[in-house]
Amino acid sequence: MSLVELIGQADERGLAASGLACLDRCVSLLGGDDEVLRPLWAGLADDAGAAEWGERLEQVRGKLGGGGEFEAEGEDQAVLLARRMLAAAPAERSVAEVRVWADACSVAALRIHRLLDPLKDAADSVEARREGRTEGMSPLVAAELRRQITVLELLAGHGTAGLRPALEVSTEGRRVLRAVVSRRSRRRG
Repeated sequence: MSLVELIGQADERGLAASGLACLDRCVSLLGGDDEVLRPLWAGLADDAGAAEWGERLEQVRGKLGGGGEFEAEGEDQAVLLARRMLAAAPAERSVAEVRVWADACSVAALRIHRLLDPLKDAADSVEARREGRTEGMSPLVAAELRRQITVLELLAGHGTAGLRPALEVSTEGRRVLRAVVSRRSRRRG
């Protein structure tokens, strides 16, 4: 099943986890540490967390500078995409709102990985990748696509019990992206 189909079939919790996982993997671009999104992850575990989502989101935005204007002069495209993911997060965890956000986060995260991958991706856009056309895909984009699919499958197959393994998948991806960004910084010098 393609990533687009998985997002189309996911429930509210799966969609919120999907969007949050994409943001989590890219949080190092925003200067965030490994724990900054934990309150949002914890809120996905129970229904009471849905009511507190907006408040927790505002706290995260405060820590990461994700409210209001988010395009600082001189920031590169990957950072801008990550800032837009955070800025677009809905204050309410309704199915309709988190579906739009999860879809946008999916695209943004794939674009970020494509921008940071030293090897070129053969496709003109990430949409082809999301629809299942994977020929000539660069390694970093391929890994991000697999992670996005895995998170959605874990939540669809295991409900709340899939949250911990989904977080582990996201943590692995965050470490990979952090290493890529670090190498890129050293090359730029």
